[in-house]
Amino acid sequence: MNIFRVIQRRAACGLLSLIAATILLTGCTGVPKGLAPVGAFDAKRYEGEWFEIMRLDHRFERGLSNVTATYSIRPDGSVNVLNKGFDTRRCSWRSIEGTARFLQDPQTASLAVSFFGPFAGGYHVIELDSAEYRWAVVSGPTRGYLWILAREPRLDPAVLARLEERLLSLGFATGELIRVEHGEPRCEAG
Repeated sequence: MNIFRVIQRRAACGLLSLIAATILLTGCTGVPKGLAPVGAFDAKRYEGEWFEIMRLDHRFERGLSNVTATYSIRPDGSVNVLNKGFDTRRCSWRSIEGTARFLQDPQTASLAVSFFGPFAGGYHVIELDSAEYRWAVVSGPTRGYLWILAREPRLDPAVLARLEERLLSLGFATGELIRVEHGEPRCEAG
């Protein structure tokens, strides 16, 4: 076999691998069809601690109570993310730190969050108390990821009901939302 053909095939395979990896990595950050991230977003006002009020269940948060997310803007414009929760089965606190970068401009609440190297997931604020930044609704790259956040461990029941109604109209499985417990951490017996 001609050495140039071997080089061409390897280069083509390398290019295809790079394209596939790019699609795979960026495919996890997109906004779900039919949803739009909040515009006129002010990252400075979003900074600080947020309490997870409700979420769709995922293995990486299963069994966690007292879940919070703390955001701080870095000098380069990216966002430091610190997620923390109490693991009721292990009877201990868990936390993970990552970095988020804006997918468009910083006034569009659409970010890619990475906790593990180059692997990123979408973080899209789709509903926001734009007047006071007291609550937010965040979608991941699909409708299978959803979080309702608030500045306090509790959210006004009327606001929560309105958000759940809106999310149902947007195609989210609101019947599967888990209410996150806040307060004195409790361990599961056994």
